[in-house]
Amino acid sequence: MHIMPKKEAMKRRGMIFFAAYVVFLPVIASINGCPVSTGSTKHITSTVDYLYPDTKDPLVTPGIPVLALPLHVGIAFVPGEGGGDYGRGLQGFKKSSRSRDNVFVLAERKKIALMEEVADHFKTCAFVKAIEIIPSAELTPGGSFADLDRISAVHGVDVIALLSYDQVQFTDEGMLSLTYWTVVGAYVVAGEKNDTHTMLDAAIYDIKSRKMLFRAPGTSHVKGSATPTNLSEKLRADSDKGFTEAAKSMIINLDVQLARFEERVKESPTEYKVIK
Repeated sequence: MHIMPKKEAMKRRGMIFFAAYVVFLPVIASINGCPVSTGSTKHITSTVDYLYPDTKDPLVTPGIPVLALPLHVGIAFVPGEGGGDYGRGLQGFKKSSRSRDNVFVLAERKKIALMEEVADHFKTCAFVKAIEIIPSAELTPGGSFADLDRISAVHGVDVIALLSYDQVQFTDEGMLSLTYWTVVGAYVVAGEKNDTHTMLDAAIYDIKSRKMLFRAPGTSHVKGSATPTNLSEKLRADSDKGFTEAAKSMIINLDVQLARFEERVKESPTEYKVIK
């Protein structure tokens, strides 16, 4: 009869133990209440929902813009429901057992900083006379073009850049995210992988004619990871980084679209009426 050396026997038992550990890990996790799921959180403000809140109403037919150059331009973030954004879990994904209600949402100070960046680029245009940054509180959720008429009367703006955003954060939770080897086997710590997708969009409208002159979107994708102990802080950091990178992308696109719009105004007198 073959007698296996003690060292080799311990090694084989360890391998069998680890294989069984991996196979039964999901069962153990579910018994202990450890989450093994996929969660997601979405935050969005929509220019379409702001301008066309009632889908039963007929769409506004835009007229021919009459642009009195140089223009007085307003910049504002469109509000969502209740003046904030729409925060919701995405369908098709299991909600995590951990609350996402306090996940970072674009704060007003960040909005102001982004609007100032956009304003700096409008100031380089010869056809722009002045820039007015409009706080979010001055816009009414679902206010539509009547809201823009009020903004125009109060601030004296001819054209407005409506900024909106869409950010979704996916969180994959799994017990095999982080593994430490010890003398008694594998010690597994639950880790979470974060994926943050962000889009910022600038839609520029001539208020009187209701016509969108042009738009400039910007996107970003931030990949990161976090353990349950620092999940909230990491999500906030990834969210902030997502908005920052999307803003840079939007600004680059805005420069391109501003130059193209200036050329279109010169080359298409039937599409735009210019008064100097």
